[in-house]
Amino acid sequence: MNVYPKSGRQGRKPFRWQCLLVSSLLMMSGCDVPPEAAQSAPSPLLSQVAYRQMEPVSIPQIEQLSGRVVAYQTSEVRPRVNGIIIERLFNEGDVITKGQPLYRLDSRLYSAAVKQAEANVQMSRASAMSATALATRYAPLLKAQTISQQDYTTAVANAQQTKAAIAQAEALLDTAKINLEFTTITAPIDGTVGRSFYTAGALVTANQGEALATIQQLDPVYVDIQQTTSQLLALRQKTHTTGAATSEVPVQLTLDGGAPYTHQRILEFSETAVDADTGSVTLRARFPNPENILLPGMFVQASLSRSALDQAFLVPQVALQRNAKGEPMLYVLDKENKVSLQHVSTQGTFHQDWIVTHGLQQGDRVLTKGLINVRVGEVVSAQPEVTASPTASDDVHKASRS
Repeated sequence: MNVYPKSGRQGRKPFRWQCLLVSSLLMMSGCDVPPEAAQSAPSPLLSQVAYRQMEPVSIPQIEQLSGRVVAYQTSEVRPRVNGIIIERLFNEGDVITKGQPLYRLDSRLYSAAVKQAEANVQMSRASAMSATALATRYAPLLKAQTISQQDYTTAVANAQQTKAAIAQAEALLDTAKINLEFTTITAPIDGTVGRSFYTAGALVTANQGEALATIQQLDPVYVDIQQTTSQLLALRQKTHTTGAATSEVPVQLTLDGGAPYTHQRILEFSETAVDADTGSVTLRARFPNPENILLPGMFVQASLSRSALDQAFLVPQVALQRNAKGEPMLYVLDKENKVSLQHVSTQGTFHQDWIVTHGLQQGDRVLTKGLINVRVGEVVSAQPEVTASPTASDDVHKASRS
């Protein structure tokens, strides 16, 4: 018996043949694409290849060292006579001038000593007057032989002794006056006075160990830079090679937190002895400090521009390749735009670029973008960089002018 009607089986065959026909046409249409059209479609990867044309620049050789701020002048205020402090004449933290009164001591004993010394001077002068008059009277008597030669000699000697006594008394008077002046303790230098370690009513002694206060001159200030002996020898070798003196090395400071210090100065001083404990040498530079930004004891980062590295090339860090031995290499384009690998020598970095010292020539085209899409020996159509590291170039030119 027939399960399906005859008309139903015959209706299914045309539909299957139609599906097979459509699939065959689609496959044939895909195979009929001309090879010229497929090759003419540009690869999207080639448009991403870029190069930088090399131009030599002069790059400053900057050495980063730690430094510490030191006051230009420091003076510890101490009493030079004994006494009781009666009054403090300054506010802590004030900017004071040389000779300004700071403390006043009880001066009554020293005033009395001055009066006593003045009286001694008057007594010495009176004694000298009497002795001189006696020697004057003995002179004609000696000629008349009414007195002996010994009496005249004694009178003249007494007159001379009284004159010496006058000079001694006057010296003691000067000492008493100086001690009286010392009862007013003054500032020995210009600068900023710190806190006072003594108050009114305290007993102080001459040349005591503890200072009454400390005065520091903070404009300008020194920056002491610690440098190893090997670094110092390299610095002197660089400056000698370029014809510059060691004292002409520019120094730029960086404050805590990375903020640059606006004032730049040159190296002033280098110690001739090496610290036996640390093996380092102290270099000193002087900086203006009108805003009192630099404070004594502050640690800073000092950048020393030793010399300039001439005829060097700046290459982006992404362009540098390394072989299995770790040797640096660069993809370079020749005149036919063929890619080749060039071995180079580097000497550190400058901002985001490598410093290449050997292996490149002026005008060489170094591939800097799309390196994953190129192979050695291939001919590529690369485009020049839109911006050739403007930040690094600007900094190089600024450093060269400075």
